[in-house]
Amino acid sequence: MKMTTAQATEPRVWSRWDAAAMWFYGLLGVAFVVWTLVGATRRIIEVVGGAAGGAGRTVPVLGEFAGTPAEAPIGPDGAAVTVELDRAVLLPTELPIASTVALVLEQVVIALSVTLAVGCLLMLTWSILHGRLFSRRNTALVATATGAALVGFAGAPFFANMGANGAFAWISDRTFDNVILSVHPVLWFGVAFVGSIVTTAFSVGARLQRDTEGLV
Repeated sequence: MKMTTAQATEPRVWSRWDAAAMWFYGLLGVAFVVWTLVGATRRIIEVVGGAAGGAGRTVPVLGEFAGTPAEAPIGPDGAAVTVELDRAVLLPTELPIASTVALVLEQVVIALSVTLAVGCLLMLTWSILHGRLFSRRNTALVATATGAALVGFAGAPFFANMGANGAFAWISDRTFDNVILSVHPVLWFGVAFVGSIVTTAFSVGARLQRDTEGLV
């Protein structure tokens, strides 16, 4: 006997604690998206305003260094000591147009990837709260959230490096070569691995559920 529509879509009963926990994480997700959008907007205003602000205005840009020696006042009585510079905030008073665009795109990528990933997870949570755990839609939501996170982890550092390279070029008059790609492969592959496992689990679960419903 086939399962009726009412039986197939009957919501699963969750405990109050389960529902409360999901609502709590949902609110955290919304807060994270808002915080990310506010931060990205402020950074874009800072970059565009600094680039067009004229003399006296600087644009803070985080620069990555490959073991560059530098002097730091950490010796006795503030004496300079040579240290190995890993990263520092550059303060150029001007930036090439390409670097300004890259820094803006960095924030756009961050905002879009976070909004898309968290949005998919919130829709997944809503679906689970209404008793739909395994389905093609939920599988697509997990896969989309994973893809958005991967694009964000790779795209944001890429554009940040483009902006930093422009700052290096302007400050050094193109005499300091410091092209570094700061994408962390362990983190990127970790997200890809976890996302692929969860996506596969939801896909197999949805297929098993369809097969089981067909036998009832």
